[in-house]
Amino acid sequence: MTFKLGRITTLVISSPQVAKEVLLENGQVLSSRTIPHSVHALDHHIYSTVWLPPSAQWRNLRRVCATKIFSPQLLDSTQILRQQKVKDLLDFVKERCKKGGVVDIGEVVFTTILNSISTTFFSMDLSDSTSEKSHEFMNIIRGIMEEIGRPNVADLFPILRPLDPQRVLARTTNYFKRLLKIIDEIIEERMPSRVSKSDHSKVCKDVLDSLLNDIEETGSLLSRNEMLHLFLDLLVAGVDTTSSTVEWIMAELLRNPDKLVKARKELSKAIGKDVTLEESQILKLPFLQAVVKETLRLHPPGPLLVPHKCDEMVNISGFNVPKNAQILVNVWAMGRDPTIWENPTIFMPERFLKCEIDFKGHDFKLIPFGAGKRICPGLPLAHRTMHLIVASLVHNFEWKLADGLIPEHMNMEEQYAITLKKVQPLRVQATPIKHD
Repeated sequence: MTFKLGRITTLVISSPQVAKEVLLENGQVLSSRTIPHSVHALDHHIYSTVWLPPSAQWRNLRRVCATKIFSPQLLDSTQILRQQKVKDLLDFVKERCKKGGVVDIGEVVFTTILNSISTTFFSMDLSDSTSEKSHEFMNIIRGIMEEIGRPNVADLFPILRPLDPQRVLARTTNYFKRLLKIIDEIIEERMPSRVSKSDHSKVCKDVLDSLLNDIEETGSLLSRNEMLHLFLDLLVAGVDTTSSTVEWIMAELLRNPDKLVKARKELSKAIGKDVTLEESQILKLPFLQAVVKETLRLHPPGPLLVPHKCDEMVNISGFNVPKNAQILVNVWAMGRDPTIWENPTIFMPERFLKCEIDFKGHDFKLIPFGAGKRICPGLPLAHRTMHLIVASLVHNFEWKLADGLIPEHMNMEEQYAITLKKVQPLRVQATPIKHD
């Protein structure tokens, strides 16, 4: 489907075959981005690995992500940190259980993932579930995602950009300033401890140290601004998309109690009496993996992915796409297409037990994190985190909907933006399971 959004020719892709043409086969000319006005806040667009066009600078940032942040070796070495954050989550839910309180899954998981990522990056928690700090970070991160995804007349008619008529740029600038200030202070606090060490190569307790070592020892081209905006990208995108997906997974399990029982039985058989799970045990849980895939099919974190831009005219499936056209890949529509999936509106994880489809960019029927050159660099961490949190919550608690709600009456309305949110927060009550 092709149409005009203001002055921008926009092509919407809703087919796996055409998506493969766009993201893989013609990735060389279709890997740039259509940059919203909001992303110009504090020049984010000239530092961001998400929004930069393919270039030496972009390749260097992707190299840093692949080798210094999301490498299998580093993720293996930091998994104990993520396990501790999940333990903190379980302890918090247990305390709520004692008081008969309600748990907002989106909020508590948001804090868990924020601290899981910040501990991996900076060896420190950025929030806790009992303080206002958690709400502050949620407001900043979700505010950024809302502004970037907000329909903006200045994007449709660039002549209006200097006026910022909807104040989108102004609000995004405010959010960016607040988050970048926090990140910059963390880096500044780290520097004195490094100066006191004669051998920086031995100072590598987290991602920040790894990046600083890389700059000092190899003459990495990573600048201070690039580092700041890289951490901003990873915190905002990583926390927001992963926490939203975990909330959707739990919502679908509570809406389909038979699937929740099946997932818990699999965990009991594979894990036994252990309360704490390890990421390596995910491979023993095929049904849980299928639950995650099925949720991502129905509720992809980025329903249209991040917009691509055509750098030169190219032919896609017989259609000449003009230079500077915007391309949106509608993964939400592909996930609900009856020509691709049997009974597409039904939550049926079992469909993935019969095939080898994954969501890592190989099978274009299921690409919630993109594919090709622009696939989400944080996918390896998101994969581990989603499974670990959901498995831990299902294995250690019985769950029921709060406020007397029954599964058949759950509100599953979606809010569409650059990410897919659940309109009504998932409020639940939990009862601990004793593994005697």
